[in-house]
Amino acid sequence: MTDRETRHAELAERYLPDDRLDRFRRRAGAVDRENRFFDEDLVELSEAGYLELFVPEEFGGPGLTLHEVSRLQQRLATAAPATALAINMHLMCVGVVRAMCARGDRSLEYVFAEVMEGEIFAFGISEPANDWVLQGSKTSAVPQPDGGYLLSGTKIFTSLSPVWTRLIVHGLDASDPEAPQLVYGFIERDEPGADGADGSGIDACERIVVSDRWDVLGMRGSQSRATILREARIRPERVARRLPPGRHPDLLTFAITSHFQLLIASVYAGVARRALDVAAAGLRGRTSAKAGVPLAEVPEHRVRLADAHLEFLAVPAQIDAYARDFDELVDHGQGWPLRLVGARIAAATAARRCAETALMCTGGAGFDSDHEASRLYREAAAGLFHPPSADAARPMLAAALLDTDE
Repeated sequence: MTDRETRHAELAERYLPDDRLDRFRRRAGAVDRENRFFDEDLVELSEAGYLELFVPEEFGGPGLTLHEVSRLQQRLATAAPATALAINMHLMCVGVVRAMCARGDRSLEYVFAEVMEGEIFAFGISEPANDWVLQGSKTSAVPQPDGGYLLSGTKIFTSLSPVWTRLIVHGLDASDPEAPQLVYGFIERDEPGADGADGSGIDACERIVVSDRWDVLGMRGSQSRATILREARIRPERVARRLPPGRHPDLLTFAITSHFQLLIASVYAGVARRALDVAAAGLRGRTSAKAGVPLAEVPEHRVRLADAHLEFLAVPAQIDAYARDFDELVDHGQGWPLRLVGARIAAATAARRCAETALMCTGGAGFDSDHEASRLYREAAAGLFHPPSADAARPMLAAALLDTDE
């Protein structure tokens, strides 16, 4: 075992030992069935210091790398995909700040202290019908005399909805029609607004409203409900960036994209890995009446499982390679988006393929809604909805080969 693999094994034993994963896996079915938040998992992860993984040692954390956290997230997702997906959003916010500091920008390092104090961060960027995602916003950001902003709009798929205390958001400041700006920053859940007395008539508790609707196919435990902002305040010291709309490279958006894509990919890699194990167990536990042997010995079933395994094998290797490159400050230039989005799409595709294979290998028992194969199939389906979709990514992938000067 290499030093790197020994390190991964030590981290797995420290943060996600087998007995903890077993508890998470046993609870995952009930969390999904009852459509509730993973409160018990969160308590265990918090007590283990899991929410502090990215916090550098100088701020009291373990200072893990993106590669190390990615491996842990793959492991967590084998037991509780919805827990892993939601925790991703907190980890992503903290990892972004760590990456910025590593590249010389320490403007957001206050995030580390707040994480160590128990604050939970979440991701409030996705909006209805906004396929610009980070590069545009349908949320209005109205500038205030003190340098802060009041944001009004709807953010969707806000994981950790029941518990987040800090939310990274963006909105469009159109106060100067000739030079609109995208504003990025953190809002606080208990922030009263513009000194609590701005004359807007909006009560403090109504400035940030979390929808009570979350009745979806899979990843139910993430409780990724919509968040409605009604003049929610970003204090001036919490403004992270002001950028023109559109494609304008910036360290903040690069760090967000890198962590979002690779950590999401890690979750679906974990789902795929677990689905393969469930599929293999299904074949070993069933017997062919015709052949009189376990289905694990029937060639057609072995081929089906082998094909899914083959598709999976490239996924963790791809994630590992790009996460290490990111940690080591490798400059892929314009090639970064292709790699990041490609890894996430490949992982989500493999998860769906492997989950379907698990259903076929477990047979009718797996089709029962309480069976893990059924749940994994539904969890994997959520991979269709993370931005950008495969359809949205294809023009970028084609352009990289076709729209050149050569």
